[in-house]
Amino acid sequence: MSGHSKWSTIKRKKGANDAKRGKMFTKLIREITVAARDGGADESSNVRLRSAVQNARAANMPLSTVERAVKRGSGQEEGTSYEEGLYEGYGPGGVAIMVETLTDNKNRTVSEVRHIFSKHGGNLAESGAVSWMFEQKGTLEVGKADINEEDLLMMVMDAGAEDLQDGEDVHELFSTVSSFEEVKQTLEKNDIEFGQASLSLIPKLENMLEVEVDQVGKIIRLLESLEDLDDVQKVYSNFDLKEEVLEAVVAL
Repeated sequence: MSGHSKWSTIKRKKGANDAKRGKMFTKLIREITVAARDGGADESSNVRLRSAVQNARAANMPLSTVERAVKRGSGQEEGTSYEEGLYEGYGPGGVAIMVETLTDNKNRTVSEVRHIFSKHGGNLAESGAVSWMFEQKGTLEVGKADINEEDLLMMVMDAGAEDLQDGEDVHELFSTVSSFEEVKQTLEKNDIEFGQASLSLIPKLENMLEVEVDQVGKIIRLLESLEDLDDVQKVYSNFDLKEEVLEAVVAL
């Protein structure tokens, strides 16, 4: 069993309002642009671009917006140049946090990230301080209305899927990095649609940290504030919650 991020579960259950949707589009456009820049505009040979475009479609991004992002990244149109960054830090209660960024100004980004950590009772750490607590996995979301858990597991286990987490409306599949594409292709061959699919940093089970109830709100506010930054693509944390506390947090 892989470690599971309770932050991911909370976000999924809370859903997204229009403002969050706009920020999500911005992040998806940046990912598409960088994927096309680094691997070319052909989805069939560029795995990262293919996943980015699939995620944009799952988010109902207009096709014209996707196409423009691909053209900018592949040099067919002028556009902003983005650099990738990965920051590590600690939040309230000693939780480990990883922050993935895409930015056109690294100095601005690190300043903003450091400010958010400090404002919410955390601190940036040196490279390698917390990354050892996480491992990269492929993650995919499949709607529960499309297939039941048993049939889904039977379908994807041979393709390399390692684990399945039961969400309210979706099954969240986890795979090794090397089998990520095969799992996606297996779903496609069986006409099973999936939503968000990406390589993610998942906390290792042995490094999940159960936090005190009075720290939960502080941690959530820190993580939400980091994700609200335009330059931040994804935020990961290893905090754990008992199920009854998780449900109470989601209901807030």
